[in-house]
Amino acid sequence: MIVTLIVLCEAGFWVLLAAGLALRYVAGKPRLGAAVLLCEPLLEVVLLVVTAVDLRNGAEPGLRHGLAAVYIGFTVGLGRSTVTWVDARVAHRFAGGPPPVRPPKYGTARAAHEWRTAARWILAAVTALALLQAAAWYVGDDAATAPLRMWQEKMLWVIGVNLLIAGGYTLFPRREPAERTGTGR
Repeated sequence: MIVTLIVLCEAGFWVLLAAGLALRYVAGKPRLGAAVLLCEPLLEVVLLVVTAVDLRNGAEPGLRHGLAAVYIGFTVGLGRSTVTWVDARVAHRFAGGPPPVRPPKYGTARAAHEWRTAARWILAAVTALALLQAAAWYVGDDAATAPLRMWQEKMLWVIGVNLLIAGGYTLFPRREPAERTGTGR
């Protein structure tokens, strides 16, 4: 049931996003569109409550409970940026908005962009880690929480990989090709 609910939450996210943007740009009702978009976090609240109730009713903590925590974490960390990304493209395509801003390709501007991206992913992973730890404490049985600990390890990997990527762009910034800067020979 938890996995089905996760799938429904993901589908619900995209349905609410499409409905909110359609109301905003097609129907010309930006406030109603924003209200629909603000309903999206309710999906995660429902998922959190159902997962907690499932654990309270004696369900063995499993991969599905960890996946629910990870899904909620990633929605917290990446949901807003996803909505903003899609909104910019829909506004440009259907409402005459400006073209979406492309991320910088070179130098410190690219490094700063990578650190902002890493911060969102790290927020997602830390949120998931906190929810997983809360679930482990809620269950209380160390032997039964192995699947939750496995998800925590994966979230630590997510943090590490994002730090490596952002650090790599900081320590080894991509340089603009010489022919583009006008300093070619």
